Formats: sequence, C-alpha cells, structure tokens
Amino acid sequence: MRLIAPLMTAVSVYLILGHFAGYAPSISLTMPTRPDRSRRFHQWLLQAGSDLTPLRFWCGSAGLGLGALALFTVLTSAWWMAVMPALGVAYLPYWYYSRRRGERLGQIREAWPDALRDALASILTGSTLTSALCDLADRGPVPLQPAFARFRLMSRMMGVVPALELVKEELSDPNSDRVIEVLALAYEHGGGLVAEVLHDLISENTEDLRLGDEIRADGTEQRIESWAVVLVPWIMLAFLSQSSEQYRAFYHSGAGLVVVLAAGIWSLLGVVLLGYISRSAPEPRVLAGAGVR
Repeated sequence: MRLIAPLMTAVSVYLILGHFAGYAPSISLTMPTRPDRSRRFHQWLLQAGSDLTPLRFWCGSAGLGLGALALFTVLTSAWWMAVMPALGVAYLPYWYYSRRRGERLGQIREAWPDALRDALASILTGSTLTSALCDLADRGPVPLQPAFARFRLMSRMMGVVPALELVKEELSDPNSDRVIEVLALAYEHGGGLVAEVLHDLISENTEDLRLGDEIRADGTEQRIESWAVVLVPWIMLAFLSQSSEQYRAFYHSGAGLVVVLAAGIWSLLGVVLLGYISRSAPEPRVLAGAGVR
C-alpha cells in the first residue's frame, strides 16, 4: 500500500502535466483486431476455382481423416499406427486445392502476355481499348475468357472501370490486379499512349513469368525429396505390420506405442520445419479493391 499511493500520485501528475503541455497520452482499451482468416481462406478457395465455403471444406477434410483413421485402424489393428496416415489423408484436399490454385493462377499469369498482344493488335488496327477487351471473351486466351465473358454487358451498364473491377475480383490474382489497374488508367488517361502502355505491360509480364519459372524449377526437386523422406517410413511401417507377425506384435505392445508416438511427433516437427524452410510468401493483393456489390 505504501508503494501504490506514490505510484498513483506520480501517474496523476504525469497525466495532468501532459494535458496542459499538449502531450497527453491516448489510452485505448480496444484490442487489436486480427485479419479475417475466414475471408482470406474463402478468397483462397475462389482462387482455386472452388465454390466451397471454408466450413464445408474443413468438414470434408475432417470426414476424410476420420474415415482413413477407421480404415487404417482395421488394417493395422492399432489406432496409434493409423493416426499419421489419417492426418495425411485429411491433408489431401488442402494439397489438391493448393495445386489446383497454383495451376489456375499460373495459367492466368501465362495468359496475360498473349491477351495483351491481342488487345494491342486490335488497337493498332483502329479499335478502341474497350472493344479490344470485349474481344478477349471470344478470341482471347482460354483462362481469361470466363472472366471477360460479362465484360461487354457490364461495361455498358456500369462503365468500363467498374466492369474491370469485376474482372479483377473474379480473377483474384495479384498480377491481374496490376494489369487491370494499368488498363483502367490507360482507359481514363491514356489517349494516344495506350499502345505504348500495352507494349510495356507485355514486356513486364513476360519477364515476370520467366523469373517465376526459374524460382519454381529450383525448388521442385527439394520439395519432392522432403515429402518422400516424411511419408515413406510410414508407408513401410503399415506394410511391415501387415506382412510380418513380429512387427505386428511389437507395435501392439507398449514399447511400440512409445516408438510410434515419438516418430509421429518428430514427423510433425519435420513437416512444420519443411513448411517453414520451403515456404514462399504469397504476393499480397495490394491493389485489390473493396469489390463491386
């Protein structure tokens, strides 16, 4: 109590002097809000070309994992030997949609140089930028055709720039965000410089694609080897426990349970470490708008 009174007096004097001096501290009782992970994961699913909600996705993954747990428990006659394979099966939907998302975004990125060349050729023959973009729905690269299918109608109803915003949100790709923002600026302020702007965009996108291919090629072999190191021992364990009575007897004992649990912990740590080492931070969508309702 002897310390509390001087402390409260010192704090009060500090606040009063700060108020009169114009440097009063601002005290906020609100907790910092975290980013909406559900919204970000929903955008992740949209980028993968899926219409699933995050809840349905996680429920489906959990259902696959529980089914695999039951199946491997029947095969190995020990639930602790079935945990790691079940976790692997539960991870399969995330792996599938990650691969699908990467392929889809890669196809969109690779399609932009050809799409811009088509638009540039149309402009050089006398077409407007709006007409050139409308033609992408029919004559453009296949990955971009669905996004531009409604552009002609939307540009007449809402205007070219809002229609481009709709295309941007449908593609949900950082590279597409940059391209569409430049196209919107070219439409509003380009005038006679539209052809030059498109030519620069083609050069930049081509260089970005070449650089991205080199980065992915350097890391592919290491990722395959890493996952093989994690998965092969568990596959061999399931095979040996089925084919050898001695292995089955050992892994049904208490010592076998300890070995499996220790190996599972180390495998999980290895997966986390591999993910941390091999992760590549996704490019944020800094140019993503609030969206058009």
